[in-house]
Amino acid sequence: MHKAMGLAMLRSPRELRSAREIAAMRQAGLVVWQALKAIEPIVRPGATTAEIDAEVARIFAQHNAQPLFLNFPNSTPGWPAFPAATCISLNEEVVHGIPSPKRKLVEGDIVSIDTGCKLNGWCGDAAVTYPVGKIAPDIRLLLDVTQNVLFLAIELMSKRTRWSEVAVEMEKCVKEHKFSVVEDFVGHGIGRQMHEDPQVPNFVTRRSPRSADFRLEEGLVIAIEPMVNMGTKQVRVLSDCWTQVTQDGKPSAHFEHTVALTSSGPIVLTAGPNGELR
Repeated sequence: MHKAMGLAMLRSPRELRSAREIAAMRQAGLVVWQALKAIEPIVRPGATTAEIDAEVARIFAQHNAQPLFLNFPNSTPGWPAFPAATCISLNEEVVHGIPSPKRKLVEGDIVSIDTGCKLNGWCGDAAVTYPVGKIAPDIRLLLDVTQNVLFLAIELMSKRTRWSEVAVEMEKCVKEHKFSVVEDFVGHGIGRQMHEDPQVPNFVTRRSPRSADFRLEEGLVIAIEPMVNMGTKQVRVLSDCWTQVTQDGKPSAHFEHTVALTSSGPIVLTAGPNGELR
């Protein structure tokens, strides 16, 4: 789940985590990875988004982990809290889609599944966009580019000194493929709470100036989550008060990992037990 883009965004105080704290976060990250792996066979034509959410909730309960998204408060006063363990967003839905027993997957869909948990006081957060059966080549490219942008950011974390130097390369990669980066939502610091400082944009504009940047230093733990649209970057919220969709109705993809920067380089805390990124 994402932080909305804020104007006073990148110079907030943040905590740098010790090796012991990062190891504890890795345990939460492994549970998130297990949940996302467990739903892979469910993501097929005819399955409902409620079935997917139920399997994620089952995995969390099995590990005595607390779902981070369930009952998460809406940023708009008076709007309802989020009612599920996962955000499940289909096709033109960018983020924060609400699972439903009435929403069935069909061949050619893409489905973004974003979830997180807290285990022993520490959080993990990750997202994957899955194809449902065979998808169109241009949509396959959208998924590949978005995932590769995430991998690029992870790779560059130990090769750059400031986040903007990473974000500008992420945005460049997206634009080279004629896609657009969502700017209304960004990644975030993560630790004891799901949303901590700093905010982590996937772009560099006047809304995320270099002068307001943050350093990439040992102990930093962030959730990196590019959201990439096939068409316009503009989004709007649906009447359920949560689901964000593209303004032009074109597809959107979303990938996320929780990543720690250590003395030996970046460690993906939501990777599999052998470092699998998917």
